Amino acid sequence: MALFLNILLNNVIPLFLVIAVGFIVRRTRGLDVKTLSNINFYILSPAVVFNLLYTTDITVSLFGQVIGFFFIFMLLQYIVCSVIIKIRKLEGGMPAALRNSVLFANSANYGLPINQLAFSGNPLTLGVQVIILMLQSFIPNTYGIYSVNAHRAKLKDIWRTIAGQPVIYAIPAALLLRFLEVPLPNSIQTPLNYLYTAFIGMALLTLGVQLGAMKWTFAKKGSTNVAISVFLKLIAGPLLAALTVWMMGIEGLVAKALIVSSAVPTSLSSMILAVQFDNEPEFSSQTVFFSTLLSTLTVTGTIAVLQI
Repeated sequence: MALFLNILLNNVIPLFLVIAVGFIVRRTRGLDVKTLSNINFYILSPAVVFNLLYTTDITVSLFGQVIGFFFIFMLLQYIVCSVIIKIRKLEGGMPAALRNSVLFANSANYGLPINQLAFSGNPLTLGVQVIILMLQSFIPNTYGIYSVNAHRAKLKDIWRTIAGQPVIYAIPAALLLRFLEVPLPNSIQTPLNYLYTAFIGMALLTLGVQLGAMKWTFAKKGSTNVAISVFLKLIAGPLLAALTVWMMGIEGLVAKALIVSSAVPTSLSSMILAVQFDNEPEFSSQTVFFSTLLSTLTVTGTIAVLQI
């Protein structure tokens, strides 16, 4: 219990204090959620992904390990979601909404700071989180957009929307410049550093503002689907991650960092996509809220188990 409380107070509560500030300011001052989301989505997130990929020391073997883990882990989650969807006979936009709520993790404004707190800024575990962040930034902006529109929009319109997402250009640009060992001039690196410094605080505040802006009613009609989503994300997720690292023979800090990265709550991307494309927005907002709230216990528990 002492270990649990120590992790809760030192690793999880600091995040929620910043989130709470955003929540309170939204409720009392009415901050514009859309403007903050656009700042994070179109400016801070691409800049942070680029900066981290360009500057973080990541070996080829680590890159391969994490990518291998990610796709096996995502495949297992996808299969579990598909079984649930078939059993519950979900239709319309709900299958995509459920999958997105489980597959998309809040790896940026929750996963990155929890990684730095849980592992004391260890460069190896940071490298793991950076790769996960890159993949979790790429998939919602490609597959995620496709999934919420596939049942009602033309393919060319979907591709046009995907092509307008800045992060899909930031990732290959950073990897290419890193591979070619092209140095960035200070006039570019300095503002990137400024944006990186601003990112975590702004992202956590934005999460609080967005949670403060959403509906608080727990829809009875979809309560079971919300509960299933939260369970799959917070409980089944770390268990499937542990199974994946065991199957792949990954050990040590890398294995722990991968499991922690899988324990974070549902990404805001699932809610943003749902709201932007009108695909089960109430369900998506509730999965973000309840998974974020309950993650105070599940993430703390996951870190505690890994430290024993």
